[in-house]
Amino acid sequence: MGCGTCTTAKDGIVAGCQHKGGCSSGGCNRMNVFNWFADLPLSFNENFNIVEVAFKKGARKGFYRNAQNLDLYKGQLVVVEAAQGYDVGEVSLQGELVKAQMKKRKISERDDTIRNLLRVANEADINTHLDIRNKEQEIMVRARAIARSLNLEMKIGDIEFQGDNKKVTVYYTAEDRVDFRELVKVYAREFKVKIEMRQIGARQEAARIGGVGTCGRELCCSTWLGDFKSVTTQAVRYQNLSINTDKMSGQCGRLKCCLNYELDTYNDALRSFPKQTDKIETEEGIAWLRKTEILKQQLVYEYEHQKGVFYKLSVNDAKELLWMNKANKKPKSLHDFAIVEAEKVDESKHEDLVGQVSLTTLEEKERRKRNKQRHQHKNKNKGKGRDNKKK
Repeated sequence: MGCGTCTTAKDGIVAGCQHKGGCSSGGCNRMNVFNWFADLPLSFNENFNIVEVAFKKGARKGFYRNAQNLDLYKGQLVVVEAAQGYDVGEVSLQGELVKAQMKKRKISERDDTIRNLLRVANEADINTHLDIRNKEQEIMVRARAIARSLNLEMKIGDIEFQGDNKKVTVYYTAEDRVDFRELVKVYAREFKVKIEMRQIGARQEAARIGGVGTCGRELCCSTWLGDFKSVTTQAVRYQNLSINTDKMSGQCGRLKCCLNYELDTYNDALRSFPKQTDKIETEEGIAWLRKTEILKQQLVYEYEHQKGVFYKLSVNDAKELLWMNKANKKPKSLHDFAIVEAEKVDESKHEDLVGQVSLTTLEEKERRKRNKQRHQHKNKNKGKGRDNKKK
Protein backbone atom coordinates (compact mmCIF):
# COMPACT_ATOMS: atom_id res chain seq x y z
CA MET A 1 0.00 0.00 0.00
CA GLY A 2 1.00 3.60 -0.40
CA CYS A 3 0.15 7.06 0.82
CA GLY A 4 -2.17 9.49 -0.91
CA THR A 5 0.46 10.43 -3.49
CA CYS A 6 1.19 6.82 -4.47
CA THR A 7 -0.64 4.52 -6.86
CA THR A 8 -1.09 0.78 -6.42
CA ALA A 9 -1.26 -1.77 -9.19
CA LYS A 10 -3.54 -4.81 -9.15
CA ASP A 11 -0.85 -7.02 -7.67
CA GLY A 12 -0.26 -4.60 -4.78
CA ILE A 13 2.98 -3.08 -6.13
CA VAL A 14 3.49 0.54 -5.13
CA ALA A 15 4.17 2.69 -8.18
CA GLY A 16 4.61 6.02 -6.43
CA CYS A 17 7.74 7.95 -5.53
CA GLN A 18 10.04 4.86 -5.69
CA HIS A 19 12.16 6.26 -2.88
CA LYS A 20 15.13 4.17 -1.81
CA GLY A 21 14.17 2.16 1.26
CA GLY A 22 11.12 4.22 2.25
CA CYS A 23 8.46 6.71 1.31
CA SER A 24 9.80 10.19 0.61
CA SER A 25 6.62 11.81 1.99
CA GLY A 26 6.63 9.69 5.15
CA GLY A 27 2.95 8.85 4.73
CA CYS A 28 3.15 5.23 3.61
CA ASN A 29 4.33 3.61 6.84
CA ARG A 30 4.40 4.80 10.41
CA MET A 31 7.42 3.94 12.53
CA ASN A 32 9.62 3.71 9.43
CA VAL A 33 13.21 2.47 9.64
CA PHE A 34 15.35 3.68 6.77
CA ASN A 35 17.14 0.82 5.03
CA TRP A 36 20.66 2.04 4.32
CA PHE A 37 21.48 -1.31 2.65
CA ALA A 38 18.76 -1.02 0.00
CA ASP A 39 21.21 -0.30 -2.85
CA LEU A 40 23.58 -3.15 -2.01
CA PRO A 41 23.38 -5.95 -4.59
CA LEU A 42 23.88 -8.75 -2.04
CA SER A 43 22.96 -9.14 1.59
CA PHE A 44 25.63 -9.69 4.18
CA ASN A 45 23.89 -12.89 5.22
CA GLU A 46 21.83 -14.53 2.50
CA ASN A 47 20.62 -17.25 4.87
CA PHE A 48 18.84 -14.78 7.16
CA ASN A 49 15.19 -15.21 6.15
CA ILE A 50 13.28 -13.29 8.85
CA VAL A 51 11.38 -10.14 7.85
CA GLU A 52 9.61 -7.47 9.85
CA VAL A 53 5.92 -6.97 9.03
CA ALA A 54 3.88 -3.93 10.09
CA PHE A 55 0.10 -3.89 10.62
CA LYS A 56 -2.27 -0.94 10.42
CA LYS A 57 0.22 1.74 9.37
CA GLY A 58 2.95 0.54 11.68
CA ALA A 59 1.02 0.69 14.94
CA ARG A 60 1.88 -2.98 15.50
CA LYS A 61 4.89 -4.91 14.19
CA GLY A 62 6.09 -8.49 14.27
CA PHE A 63 8.83 -10.78 12.95
CA TYR A 64 8.00 -13.62 10.54
CA ARG A 65 10.09 -16.33 8.96
CA ASN A 66 10.27 -16.32 5.17
CA ALA A 67 10.55 -20.10 4.92
CA GLN A 68 9.71 -20.12 1.20
CA ASN A 69 12.45 -17.56 0.39
CA LEU A 70 10.00 -15.28 -1.40
CA ASP A 71 11.44 -12.28 -3.23
CA LEU A 72 10.04 -9.38 -1.20
CA TYR A 73 10.47 -5.62 -1.05
CA LYS A 74 9.55 -2.97 1.46
CA GLY A 75 5.89 -1.91 1.41
CA GLN A 76 4.66 -5.15 -0.17
CA LEU A 77 1.47 -6.68 1.25
CA VAL A 78 1.97 -10.21 2.54
CA VAL A 79 -0.14 -12.84 4.28
CA VAL A 80 1.28 -14.18 7.56
CA GLU A 81 0.26 -16.74 10.14
CA ALA A 82 -1.78 -15.69 13.17
CA ALA A 83 -2.76 -17.48 16.37
CA GLN A 84 -5.96 -18.49 14.61
CA GLY A 85 -6.26 -17.94 10.87
CA TYR A 86 -4.09 -15.45 9.00
CA ASP A 87 -3.34 -11.74 8.94
CA VAL A 88 -2.34 -9.22 6.26
CA GLY A 89 0.45 -6.69 6.72
CA GLU A 90 3.23 -4.77 4.97
CA VAL A 91 6.88 -5.70 4.78
CA SER A 92 8.53 -2.90 6.75
CA LEU A 93 12.09 -4.22 6.99
CA GLN A 94 14.26 -7.11 5.78
CA GLY A 95 17.89 -8.14 5.73
CA GLU A 96 20.52 -7.25 8.29
CA LEU A 97 18.48 -4.47 9.88
CA VAL A 98 15.90 -7.04 10.98
CA LYS A 99 18.65 -8.84 12.88
CA ALA A 100 19.54 -5.57 14.62
CA GLN A 101 15.89 -4.95 15.53
CA MET A 102 15.53 -8.48 16.93
CA LYS A 103 18.67 -8.03 19.00
CA LYS A 104 17.28 -4.77 20.36
CA ARG A 105 14.04 -6.49 21.41
CA LYS A 106 15.96 -9.53 22.71
CA ILE A 107 14.34 -12.01 20.34
CA SER A 108 16.40 -15.01 19.26
CA GLU A 109 16.56 -16.11 15.62
CA ARG A 110 15.86 -19.68 16.72
CA ASP A 111 12.76 -18.75 18.69
CA ASP A 112 9.98 -21.26 17.94
CA THR A 113 7.30 -18.61 18.49
CA ILE A 114 8.26 -16.82 15.26
CA ARG A 115 5.46 -17.59 12.82
CA ASN A 116 5.80 -18.12 9.08
CA LEU A 117 5.14 -15.79 6.19
CA LEU A 118 2.62 -17.66 4.01
CA ARG A 119 2.50 -15.85 0.68
CA VAL A 120 2.42 -12.55 -1.14
CA ALA A 121 -1.06 -11.01 -0.88
CA ASN A 122 -3.21 -11.51 -3.98
CA GLU A 123 -5.95 -9.24 -5.26
CA ALA A 124 -8.64 -10.89 -3.11
CA ASP A 125 -6.52 -10.45 0.03
CA ILE A 126 -5.91 -6.79 -0.79
CA ASN A 127 -9.59 -6.04 -1.40
CA THR A 128 -10.58 -7.76 1.86
CA HIS A 129 -7.87 -5.83 3.69
CA LEU A 130 -9.10 -2.48 2.33
CA ASP A 131 -12.74 -3.26 3.16
CA ILE A 132 -11.79 -4.12 6.73
CA ARG A 133 -9.82 -0.92 7.23
CA ASN A 134 -12.66 1.20 5.83
CA LYS A 135 -15.23 -0.15 8.28
CA GLU A 136 -13.08 0.00 11.43
CA GLN A 137 -14.01 3.60 12.25
CA GLU A 138 -17.72 2.84 12.16
CA ILE A 139 -17.26 -0.29 14.28
CA MET A 140 -15.22 1.65 16.85
CA VAL A 141 -17.98 4.26 17.27
CA ARG A 142 -20.49 1.46 17.84
CA ALA A 143 -18.15 -0.26 20.31
CA ARG A 144 -17.80 2.95 22.33
CA ALA A 145 -21.59 3.36 22.48
CA ILE A 146 -22.03 -0.21 23.79
CA ALA A 147 -19.36 0.27 26.47
CA ARG A 148 -21.02 3.52 27.56
CA SER A 149 -24.43 1.84 27.79
CA LEU A 150 -22.97 -0.74 30.20
CA ASN A 151 -21.54 2.07 32.40
CA LEU A 152 -17.96 0.79 32.18
CA GLU A 153 -15.15 3.13 33.26
CA MET A 154 -13.01 2.61 30.18
CA LYS A 155 -12.06 4.43 27.00
CA ILE A 156 -11.81 2.59 23.70
CA GLY A 157 -8.96 4.13 21.74
CA ASP A 158 -8.74 1.94 18.65
CA ILE A 159 -9.81 -1.37 17.14
CA GLU A 160 -7.99 -3.59 14.65
CA PHE A 161 -9.46 -6.38 12.54
CA GLN A 162 -7.43 -9.43 11.63
CA GLY A 163 -6.74 -9.92 7.93
CA ASP A 164 -9.21 -12.83 7.58
CA ASN A 165 -12.00 -10.77 9.22
CA LYS A 166 -12.51 -13.41 11.93
CA LYS A 167 -11.08 -11.56 14.92
CA VAL A 168 -11.03 -7.99 16.20
CA THR A 169 -8.72 -6.56 18.85
CA VAL A 170 -10.16 -3.75 20.98
CA TYR A 171 -7.54 -1.43 22.51
CA TYR A 172 -8.73 0.44 25.59
CA THR A 173 -7.42 2.51 28.49
CA ALA A 174 -8.75 2.43 32.05
CA GLU A 175 -7.63 3.78 35.41
CA ASP A 176 -8.85 0.76 37.38
CA ARG A 177 -9.55 -2.86 36.64
CA VAL A 178 -12.59 -3.34 34.38
CA ASP A 179 -14.89 -6.35 34.35
CA PHE A 180 -15.67 -6.57 30.62
CA ARG A 181 -17.02 -10.14 30.49
CA GLU A 182 -20.52 -8.93 29.67
CA LEU A 183 -19.08 -6.43 27.18
CA VAL A 184 -17.26 -9.19 25.27
CA LYS A 185 -20.51 -11.17 24.97
CA VAL A 186 -22.34 -8.13 23.59
CA TYR A 187 -19.51 -7.43 21.13
CA ALA A 188 -19.51 -11.04 19.92
CA ARG A 189 -23.26 -10.93 19.27
CA GLU A 190 -23.05 -7.53 17.61
CA PHE A 191 -19.99 -7.97 15.38
CA LYS A 192 -20.11 -11.78 14.79
CA VAL A 193 -16.33 -12.17 15.28
CA LYS A 194 -13.94 -13.29 18.00
CA ILE A 195 -13.18 -10.45 20.44
CA GLU A 196 -9.84 -9.75 22.13
CA MET A 197 -9.63 -6.96 24.72
CA ARG A 198 -6.17 -5.43 25.14
CA GLN A 199 -5.40 -2.71 27.68
CA ILE A 200 -2.83 -0.10 26.69
CA GLY A 201 -1.35 2.96 28.37
CA ALA A 202 -1.97 6.60 27.60
CA ARG A 203 1.26 6.85 25.58
CA GLN A 204 0.37 3.82 23.45
CA GLU A 205 -3.08 5.29 22.84
CA ALA A 206 -1.59 8.57 21.61
CA ALA A 207 0.77 6.60 19.35
CA ARG A 208 -2.12 4.71 17.73
CA ILE A 209 -4.34 7.77 17.29
CA GLY A 210 -1.58 10.17 16.21
CA GLY A 211 -1.66 13.96 16.11
CA VAL A 212 0.49 17.09 15.96
CA GLY A 213 2.59 18.23 18.91
CA THR A 214 3.27 21.74 20.19
CA CYS A 215 6.43 21.79 18.06
CA GLY A 216 4.28 21.68 14.92
CA ARG A 217 5.44 18.23 13.88
CA GLU A 218 3.68 14.87 14.02
CA LEU A 219 3.96 13.10 17.35
CA CYS A 220 7.21 11.19 17.86
CA CYS A 221 5.37 8.18 19.27
CA SER A 222 3.28 7.85 16.11
CA THR A 223 6.17 8.30 13.65
CA TRP A 224 9.53 6.94 14.81
CA LEU A 225 9.62 6.41 18.58
CA GLY A 226 9.34 2.67 19.26
CA ASP A 227 9.86 2.38 23.01
CA PHE A 228 8.61 4.59 25.82
CA LYS A 229 11.11 5.48 28.54
CA SER A 230 9.85 6.88 31.83
CA VAL A 231 9.96 10.68 32.08
CA THR A 232 10.22 12.19 35.56
CA THR A 233 10.20 15.71 36.94
CA GLN A 234 13.96 15.42 37.43
CA ALA A 235 14.35 15.80 33.66
CA VAL A 236 12.58 19.16 33.96
CA ARG A 237 14.62 20.26 36.98
CA TYR A 238 18.01 19.32 35.53
CA GLN A 239 17.32 21.42 32.42
CA ASN A 240 16.20 24.48 34.44
CA LEU A 241 12.70 24.41 32.98
CA SER A 242 9.72 25.87 34.78
CA ILE A 243 7.47 23.12 36.12
CA ASN A 244 4.28 23.94 34.22
CA THR A 245 2.14 20.84 33.79
CA ASP A 246 0.17 22.36 30.92
CA LYS A 247 3.31 23.02 28.88
CA MET A 248 5.27 19.96 29.97
CA SER A 249 2.46 17.46 29.24
CA GLY A 250 1.82 15.92 25.84
CA GLN A 251 -1.44 14.88 24.25
CA CYS A 252 -1.39 11.67 26.29
CA GLY A 253 -1.54 13.68 29.52
CA ARG A 254 1.92 12.50 30.60
CA LEU A 255 5.23 14.35 30.59
CA LYS A 256 6.55 14.84 27.06
CA CYS A 257 8.98 12.21 25.79
CA CYS A 258 11.16 14.94 24.28
CA LEU A 259 12.17 16.05 27.78
CA ASN A 260 14.55 13.07 27.79
CA TYR A 261 16.21 13.88 24.46
CA GLU A 262 18.77 16.39 25.81
CA LEU A 263 18.82 15.13 29.40
CA ASP A 264 22.12 13.22 29.02
CA THR A 265 23.82 16.31 27.60
CA TYR A 266 22.67 18.41 30.56
CA ASN A 267 23.75 15.74 33.06
CA ASP A 268 27.24 15.63 31.52
CA ALA A 269 27.49 19.41 31.63
CA LEU A 270 26.32 19.58 35.25
CA ARG A 271 29.19 17.37 36.44
CA SER A 272 31.62 20.28 36.10
CA PHE A 273 29.48 22.62 38.24
CA PRO A 274 30.26 23.04 41.97
CA LYS A 275 27.73 21.73 44.48
CA GLN A 276 26.82 24.76 46.61
CA THR A 277 26.63 27.88 44.45
CA ASP A 278 23.78 29.83 46.07
CA LYS A 279 25.90 32.82 47.14
CA ILE A 280 29.38 34.33 46.88
CA GLU A 281 30.66 36.70 49.55
CA THR A 282 32.78 39.64 48.41
CA GLU A 283 34.02 42.84 50.02
CA GLU A 284 31.36 44.70 48.04
CA GLY A 285 28.59 42.50 49.46
CA ILE A 286 26.85 39.15 49.04
CA ALA A 287 26.03 38.10 45.48
CA TRP A 288 23.19 35.60 45.02
CA LEU A 289 22.82 33.08 42.21
CA ARG A 290 20.02 34.07 39.84
CA LYS A 291 20.50 31.80 36.85
CA THR A 292 22.56 28.81 35.73
CA GLU A 293 23.34 28.52 32.02
CA ILE A 294 24.29 24.87 31.92
CA LEU A 295 25.31 24.43 28.29
CA LYS A 296 27.26 27.71 28.28
CA GLN A 297 29.01 26.68 31.52
CA GLN A 298 28.16 29.99 33.16
CA LEU A 299 26.56 31.19 36.41
CA VAL A 300 24.75 34.52 36.74
CA TYR A 301 24.94 36.42 40.08
CA GLU A 302 23.31 39.59 41.39
CA TYR A 303 24.15 41.80 44.39
CA GLU A 304 21.44 42.55 46.94
CA HIS A 305 22.09 46.29 46.72
CA GLN A 306 22.35 46.34 42.90
CA LYS A 307 19.09 44.97 41.61
CA GLY A 308 19.04 44.39 37.86
CA VAL A 309 22.84 44.27 37.43
CA PHE A 310 23.98 40.74 36.65
CA TYR A 311 27.47 39.24 36.55
CA LYS A 312 28.20 36.19 34.42
CA LEU A 313 30.94 33.95 35.78
CA SER A 314 32.54 30.92 34.20
CA VAL A 315 32.42 27.64 36.11
CA ASN A 316 36.16 27.76 36.84
CA ASP A 317 35.99 31.31 38.20
CA ALA A 318 32.98 30.42 40.34
CA LYS A 319 34.85 27.43 41.76
CA GLU A 320 37.81 29.65 42.62
CA LEU A 321 35.65 32.24 44.37
CA LEU A 322 33.74 29.60 46.33
CA TRP A 323 37.03 28.03 47.38
CA MET A 324 38.19 31.47 48.63
CA ASN A 325 35.00 31.78 50.70
CA LYS A 326 35.61 28.38 52.27
CA ALA A 327 39.10 29.60 53.22
CA ASN A 328 37.50 32.69 54.86
CA LYS A 329 38.75 34.95 52.07
CA LYS A 330 36.68 37.46 50.14
CA PRO A 331 37.45 38.81 46.67
CA LYS A 332 37.10 42.52 46.13
CA SER A 333 34.23 42.36 43.62
CA LEU A 334 32.67 40.12 40.97
CA HIS A 335 33.40 42.83 38.43
CA ASP A 336 36.98 41.59 38.12
CA PHE A 337 35.82 38.06 37.22
CA ALA A 338 32.65 38.76 35.24
CA ILE A 339 32.44 37.78 31.58
CA VAL A 340 29.63 40.22 30.80
CA GLU A 341 28.13 42.92 32.98
CA ALA A 342 24.57 43.55 31.91
CA GLU A 343 22.99 46.99 32.01
CA LYS A 344 20.37 47.66 34.61
CA VAL A 345 16.95 46.67 33.34
CA ASP A 346 13.67 48.30 34.29
CA GLU A 347 11.70 45.24 35.36
CA SER A 348 8.41 47.14 35.28
CA LYS A 349 8.67 47.36 31.49
CA HIS A 350 9.76 43.77 31.07
CA GLU A 351 7.25 41.37 29.54
CA ASP A 352 7.34 37.61 29.89
CA LEU A 353 6.86 36.37 26.35
CA VAL A 354 6.69 32.73 27.42
CA GLY A 355 3.05 31.76 27.59
CA GLN A 356 1.94 35.33 26.87
CA VAL A 357 -0.92 34.14 24.67
CA SER A 358 -3.02 31.63 26.57
CA LEU A 359 -6.59 30.41 26.60
CA THR A 360 -7.41 32.79 29.43
CA THR A 361 -6.25 35.87 27.52
CA LEU A 362 -8.16 34.79 24.42
CA GLU A 363 -11.34 34.27 26.45
CA GLU A 364 -10.91 37.69 28.09
CA LYS A 365 -10.48 39.31 24.68
CA GLU A 366 -13.62 37.61 23.38
CA ARG A 367 -15.58 38.68 26.48
CA ARG A 368 -14.57 42.33 26.00
CA LYS A 369 -15.59 42.13 22.35
CA ARG A 370 -19.04 40.80 23.28
CA ASN A 371 -19.53 43.49 25.93
CA LYS A 372 -18.59 46.20 23.44
CA GLN A 373 -21.05 44.86 20.86
CA ARG A 374 -23.80 44.62 23.51
CA HIS A 375 -23.12 48.19 24.63
CA GLN A 376 -23.26 49.48 21.04
CA HIS A 377 -26.51 47.61 20.41
CA LYS A 378 -28.01 49.04 23.62
CA ASN A 379 -27.09 52.62 22.65
CA LYS A 380 -28.53 52.07 19.20
CA ASN A 381 -31.88 50.98 20.67
CA LYS A 382 -31.93 54.01 22.99
CA GLY A 383 -31.43 56.29 19.99
CA LYS A 384 -34.37 54.70 18.18
CA GLY A 385 -36.55 55.19 21.28
CA ARG A 386 -35.81 58.94 21.41
CA ASP A 387 -36.66 59.34 17.71
CA ASN A 388 -40.04 57.64 18.22
CA LYS A 389 -40.89 59.97 21.16
CA LYS A 390 -40.11 63.06 19.07
CA LYS A 391 -42.47 61.87 16.36
